[in-house]
Amino acid sequence: MDFREYQEQALKTDRVPTKSGDGIIVPLLGLVGEAGSLLTEYKKHLRDGDAHKLFKDAIAEELGDLLWYVANVASKFDLDLEKIAKVNIEKCRARWGWRDSVQTGVSATGYIFDREFPENECLPRQFIVEITEFNQDNSVKMRAFIDGQQIGNDLSDNSYSSDGYRFHDIFHLSYVAVLGWSPVIRSNLKLKRKSNPRIDEVEDGGRAIAIEEGVSALVFSYAKDHNFLEGVAALDYQLLKTIKNMSSHLEVARCSLGDWEKAILAGYEVWRKVEKYRGGTVVVDSDTHSITYAQK
Repeated sequence: MDFREYQEQALKTDRVPTKSGDGIIVPLLGLVGEAGSLLTEYKKHLRDGDAHKLFKDAIAEELGDLLWYVANVASKFDLDLEKIAKVNIEKCRARWGWRDSVQTGVSATGYIFDREFPENECLPRQFIVEITEFNQDNSVKMRAFIDGQQIGNDLSDNSYSSDGYRFHDIFHLSYVAVLGWSPVIRSNLKLKRKSNPRIDEVEDGGRAIAIEEGVSALVFSYAKDHNFLEGVAALDYQLLKTIKNMSSHLEVARCSLGDWEKAILAGYEVWRKVEKYRGGTVVVDSDTHSITYAQK
């Protein structure tokens, strides 16, 4: 039996078949009640241990009742339970699938948003960035170099306290490595896709750059409250959803929540080392979707 057939069969046993009033509130209350019954059975298991001989049967029954109410709520709102299940699996894969590829050693497909553009408008697949720190005008600043040439501007923390935000270009580099995307780095390297004026305006223009900088600042604020993500294995779902919504009109919208999570965690792993040693060498490899650090 598939979900669609189950939903049809379950609907035939509905005692309050209306799609308004009690017909809506009864299954919603049923979900809450059955969730409570499920917890009650587990409480008995904790209390009685192996003496609760019918534990698995009771759990199966409660899960079945929950499924009935889920199907009924879906029917009352004219939703297809089969489609709901498929969308949920896709959501879970997008959120957590990258971890499976890491654990199994299977490389992710990755994204190449400039595949059809001339070489002089493409982000390099591998490059090395040298990060240095210096003092100027009573301010601590950083510079980044590729092949001896400075990229971007001198950056300070722009803060009353020293919090290491001057090294935030690391986050943009991690977006290049994992997502294949960064209007900021593309601008710094003078790789804007001018051969397509529309792409140049929308994907590589000022608004896209501002959005990327906004994402970096948003995540940094979150990271400061979570020990700069040291020891953190998963990011807040709403944070990732906000990032997706901020960039939903851009090409990077193809990247999943899991892709963003991987890029952010990888970037902060390198950022913590750069901040600790006040600089160093950062290796960006878009082919392996990785960003790594080597102390100078």
